[in-house]
Amino acid sequence: MRTHVARTAGLLVPLALLLAGCGSEHGSRAQSGESRSRAQKVAEAWDGSRAAEVWRKGYYPMADVVQLPDNAFRSTADKMAYGAQNFVLDGELPTTSPEKGKVEWRSGGSLALPLMDARQAYDSVARGGDDGPHLTVTEATLGKTTLVTSRGPATVPAWLFTLKGYDTPLKRVAIEPSELPKSPIGPARETPTDGQMPLEQFIRTSADGRSVTVLAGHGACDDGPAVRALETDGSVVLSAAIVGTNDGPCTSDLLMENVTVKLKSKLGERVLLDAFTGAPVTYGRQTEHG
Repeated sequence: MRTHVARTAGLLVPLALLLAGCGSEHGSRAQSGESRSRAQKVAEAWDGSRAAEVWRKGYYPMADVVQLPDNAFRSTADKMAYGAQNFVLDGELPTTSPEKGKVEWRSGGSLALPLMDARQAYDSVARGGDDGPHLTVTEATLGKTTLVTSRGPATVPAWLFTLKGYDTPLKRVAIEPSELPKSPIGPARETPTDGQMPLEQFIRTSADGRSVTVLAGHGACDDGPAVRALETDGSVVLSAAIVGTNDGPCTSDLLMENVTVKLKSKLGERVLLDAFTGAPVTYGRQTEHG
């Protein structure tokens, strides 16, 4: 199933990318060898590197850090309110909390990280006012939840927000991801092409760990994105490209599509990498730190 979201080109990629997406199909095929070579270079740079070691020791969410109440939403108005981040606070937020919270992995190991306070957590999900449909928060308590991470499932601290009309709380994970390690290899080039594209973000891993779904972009004059995987013992490198491109003028729309990639082995704790950027593919739009 394809999921398309139209966006303006200026938000995500330069216009040159979209023009490249309206080139010839032959051009895309010609660059497949270059794409495989690039993926191999990225894998060689990461496998056994200091960056890979930092990644495996860090805390990197691979699922949404906001978890909805059971049976959400009970009405279209509530769904609209959540989408608009339109919340009303009917009560007081806790003003004190521990300085740090602990991530505890099911497979073993833990990590203590700074804990965001209730106000920070509330403001991260509630950015609207009280005009129109809204959700009402009546209480906030510090608790825990389970989250999928790059090191597998973990128990993490979370702020639990009681919503009026719901039996279970909205949960917001109370710690931020570890800083991303500096990649041992730079981007493939300055400007993407139809044969070599950056990925937008990680979406999910299948229950059996043998496929991953990522968000990839393409233009309005093609058959969509294609993503292939190069697997090693330490990493999975994903290469994205645009397929089925046609000659001629093209609009400046950028479409985003969920693409599922089957793997030969379970992803496990292998680092998932973007061949174009040379950096990890993360959940959400995180940026690399040097």
